[in-house]
Amino acid sequence: MGFHFRFGAADLLRCRFAVSPRWEVQEAVRTLRRPRRHAHHLPWLRRIRAAAEELDLRPLWLLMPRAGHNPDFLSPPPLGPSAAFEEELARVRTACDADPEAVREDLRRALECTPGAAGSDLGLRMLADPRRAVRELCDLYEQAWGALVAPHWPRLRHLLEADVLFHSRRLAAGGLEALFDGLHPDLAWAEDTATLSIRRPGHHDRSLCGQGLLLMPSAFVWPDVVGGYDPPWQPTLVYPARGIGALWSAPAGPAPQALARLLGRGRAQVLTALEEPAATTELAARLGLAPATVSEHLKALHGAGLLVSARHGHRVLYERTPLGIALATGTPPPA
Repeated sequence: MGFHFRFGAADLLRCRFAVSPRWEVQEAVRTLRRPRRHAHHLPWLRRIRAAAEELDLRPLWLLMPRAGHNPDFLSPPPLGPSAAFEEELARVRTACDADPEAVREDLRRALECTPGAAGSDLGLRMLADPRRAVRELCDLYEQAWGALVAPHWPRLRHLLEADVLFHSRRLAAGGLEALFDGLHPDLAWAEDTATLSIRRPGHHDRSLCGQGLLLMPSAFVWPDVVGGYDPPWQPTLVYPARGIGALWSAPAGPAPQALARLLGRGRAQVLTALEEPAATTELAARLGLAPATVSEHLKALHGAGLLVSARHGHRVLYERTPLGIALATGTPPPA
């Protein structure tokens, strides 16, 4: 029982992380219909309620069964670490160009996982003309992006990229065993057979065949972990990002006066705001400061040994050092 990823020697060297805005749109749409996901997202649900009511999401919900197959072509695994939503959607729009029958079969499998969906008017319409179905589904995803996710994307991207940075360091420090041990309680790594298993009903066995495993954090997939994509798609594991409990909370308050006297108010604000790794533009938007000003503060804090930096795609994320944490929180650094 369960979902099993079987690694070969080449796969152990080909695990990578990615952030997918298109996946977040899909899971945001799914979250609207999944009450068990609502706990961490109530502020977001309140903010998008009016916009969501303007959308007819039934065609997308029809392809999101409670259990079973979801169309792989609608959410292809990202090719790079951080593609733009428009780039990802462009790949979906061309799904029918090479093999429209494969798209029709993908739709059919998903529809049959929801009783009555394949024989409904919407389901029959999709199966009769998969090219039109792809166009209409992509148009609807584009509308959902604009209404549900794009206004909140800087906050979501910050969360996802901070998670990637954290788990990349776990991988570097402790290997796959340390990485998988901290991703989700339903995951189990067997070193002797080089197998990653997801505890769930049913059975699925996938040899990675040298493709490696793509790891994607998601804000909206909580509390689930998702493993999937049939050949020839890149095997992918989607897991809940760290820190979603505070995702929609208000930003941190002003820097303590003592810290502001020591560093200057601007630098103290920046240091205090870095509760999770973040880039210059995100900090600027959060603090209401000019990016150039925040950049200067970051350079000064980095030079003083209070921050470290790491590149993620085209962006540089800054994170507090133990000394920076001690100053920002008033707790002594570890001995």
